[in-house]
Amino acid sequence: MLLRLPTSLSEAREHLAEQAVPVGGATLVWAQWQRDGFPELAMSLRRLPEANLLEPEALGAAVLLHRIDDRVPEVLHRAAGTIGTGAVRRAATVGGNIVGSTLRCLLPAALVLDARATVLDRDGLYETDLAEVVAKRHLLLNLSWRTPLISGYYKAPAEAGGPPPLVVATALSAGGDGRYRLRTAVRDGYEVATGSTECGAGAEDADEVLDGLAATGLGPLPPAARDVVRREVTGLLRRLDGR
Repeated sequence: MLLRLPTSLSEAREHLAEQAVPVGGATLVWAQWQRDGFPELAMSLRRLPEANLLEPEALGAAVLLHRIDDRVPEVLHRAAGTIGTGAVRRAATVGGNIVGSTLRCLLPAALVLDARATVLDRDGLYETDLAEVVAKRHLLLNLSWRTPLISGYYKAPAEAGGPPPLVVATALSAGGDGRYRLRTAVRDGYEVATGSTECGAGAEDADEVLDGLAATGLGPLPPAARDVVRREVTGLLRRLDGR
């Protein structure tokens, strides 16, 4: 297998035209390649500046998970810290987790940040939403967002090799007229559901907020998942009270 390491967007586009297979840390595909055969040509973005951003409002697809720290919002930092083992986090990348993984542990966190994705194809760069990135498995370069006021992340305990644990991600941003915008994303099994609603400034509004979320894509969640959403949303609103 020949591995290309582009240092510019033009080089990366050339390698895509050569049918190079994008790889991150290869933590997910290595066993498959050993079984089915390695591609003739692969490409890693680890030397591409646009794919290595680690900033308060941007994160590159080639960034290793163990490098994600408190420079990014809490929800994203905590999500990265729960993925796999330390050895996995030192090899796996943001792009591999969001695009290449069936678990997509970072996806709920990115969704509540209302993150936009910059992707690369043979025609050049363009910006799109995460739904398109996941559905079409684009070559992700980076994510960008606006920093929320507060955010939170919960991942249920689980045994290695078992079913995907429940994940609930939340983020609260300033809205208009003194109101706030609450975004919530839930991974239940392999599916991710999202919901967004306006809310007031404190935990006393929790029931109204939860009613608003129940009218979104979060409505069909099973009772156990809804209980966790209630707890996480109420906790986030209490944190807003204490600001």
